[in-house]
Amino acid sequence: QVQLVESGGGLVQVGGSLRLSCAASGRTFSSYAMGWFRQDPGKERDFVAVINWSGSTTYYADSVKGRFTISRDNAKNTVYLQMNSLKPEDTAVYYCAARTSTVAVTTPIHYNSWGQGTQVTVSS
Repeated sequence: QVQLVESGGGLVQVGGSLRLSCAASGRTFSSYAMGWFRQDPGKERDFVAVINWSGSTTYYADSVKGRFTISRDNAKNTVYLQMNSLKPEDTAVYYCAARTSTVAVTTPIHYNSWGQGTQVTVSS
């Protein structure tokens, strides 16, 4: 399994921006589809954005479409989530995940490795 470490979370005001990063270990990063998911306490982990191995295919949850952008740099073994126009409902713990497939899917159960999560809090 690949080891994942997220960073970049924090406290931001409504309308602000944050950029999350997820650094992956190992030499096969480019063979993994990657995703960002988020979770509120007591709720299920929800899909936010996913990206295929090359970055040519991305999918977004309707709630973040047009505001969030997922990207990856295979040379740096890193996937990013640029979050703009943040809203209070974006507050959650954000998790990076890797799937041992080049194809991106939106369901958390299909991801094999998870980071520890990073808190994003949007204050109004």
